[in-house]
Amino acid sequence: MNSVTSNLKARNWEEIGHHLHEHGYANVENVLSKTECTELISAYQDDHTYRKTITMERYRFGLGEYKYFQYPLPDLITRIRQTVYSFIAPIANQWMKVLNLDQLYPETHEEFKKTCHDNGQTKPTVLILKYGKGGFNTLHQDLYGETYFPLQIVLFLNEPDEDYRGGEFVLTEQIPRAQSKANVLRPKRGDMLIFTTNFRPVKGSKGYYRVNMKHGVSPLHSGQRHTLGIIFHDALS
Repeated sequence: MNSVTSNLKARNWEEIGHHLHEHGYANVENVLSKTECTELISAYQDDHTYRKTITMERYRFGLGEYKYFQYPLPDLITRIRQTVYSFIAPIANQWMKVLNLDQLYPETHEEFKKTCHDNGQTKPTVLILKYGKGGFNTLHQDLYGETYFPLQIVLFLNEPDEDYRGGEFVLTEQIPRAQSKANVLRPKRGDMLIFTTNFRPVKGSKGYYRVNMKHGVSPLHSGQRHTLGIIFHDALS
C-alpha cells in the first residue's frame, strides 16, 4: 500500500468527522512529506500537467496565480482524492439527511466522478495556487456546476513563518440573523485541511439549520505560499 494511502487510512476518522460536524473544518497533520511538497511546487512549471492558468487579479479574485490540472491527474493526487472521499462521503450524506436535502453521494469517488461527467462536468477542478508578497484570495465558494460535493481539501506546501508570513487561511460562517464569524487558520507544511465547500448543518433549538461558509487567504507580508486544492466535483469548463 502506498505511503500516503496508508497514512490517510491510519487516521482517526471518527475524530476528524466530529470536528467537521462541530466546526465545518478539520486539520489533519503531516499528510505529505517535505519531499512531496517540494516536488509539487517544482512541478508548477510543468505546463503539460495543467489545462488552464488563472491570473487572479484579472478576474478580481485576489492577487496571485493558480493552475488547474488536466486528466489524468498525477498518481499522488488521485490517491489522495479517492481515499479521502471514501471517508468523508458518509459525513456528507449525514449532512444532507439532517438538512432534509434529497441528495445521496456514492461510496467511491469514481462513482461520483461519473455522476459529474453524466451531467456535463468533465473538467478536473484540482488546482495548485501560488502567492507572492501581497498576494491574497477573496472570500468565495468553489462551485463549478449543479453537481457538487459539500466538502473539499487543501494541502499546504510551504512552512509558515519560514517560507512566508501572513497568508492565513480564512473560513467565514454566515450565521442566520447574526454577525458573520471568521476562523483564521495556519496549517503547517504537509498538513491537509478538510472544510465545507458552501454550507454546513448546525443544530438549533428547532432542529438543524444551514450555515453558509466561504473561504479565502489573507494577504502575504513576505515570501511565497503554495497550496494544492483538491475539489471532488468536476467542472463544466
